[in-house]
Amino acid sequence: MGKHILLADDDDDDRMLFQEALREVSRDTRLTMAIDGEQLMEVLDAMLPERPTVLFLDLNMPRKNGFACLEELRQQEVFKDMPIVVLSTSDDVATIDSLYLSGASHYMSKPPSFEVLKSAVEYFWRIDWNASRPPSREAFVLMF
Repeated sequence: MGKHILLADDDDDDRMLFQEALREVSRDTRLTMAIDGEQLMEVLDAMLPERPTVLFLDLNMPRKNGFACLEELRQQEVFKDMPIVVLSTSDDVATIDSLYLSGASHYMSKPPSFEVLKSAVEYFWRIDWNASRPPSREAFVLMF
């Protein structure tokens, strides 16, 4: 079975660019998108018992933000160890520490260009998420 990526981001341009970067990295990876936290939770519930290979979660979304989604997901047995990469425009250390302690798998600032985004998508696409262990705090924040 191929990889299945779920992207939750309220920004139309960010979703389109992510989709294009993924298309250039892998043509056989399935991408599902949600436009806010409420829709994300509905999409995840609808795909059970399957779950995505990895979830890319925007922090600042309407209706339910990334913090609330992360907290809710980590409380559910089926999603408690699902890989979650948090994306944000913020580099606030307290926010990043809170995400790490809340169980996010990685944190990444939203890339400043398409080429950087493509490099990040390729990096995450290559990870064997089934064999991956939670990172140390030092390895939690990824820079591209």
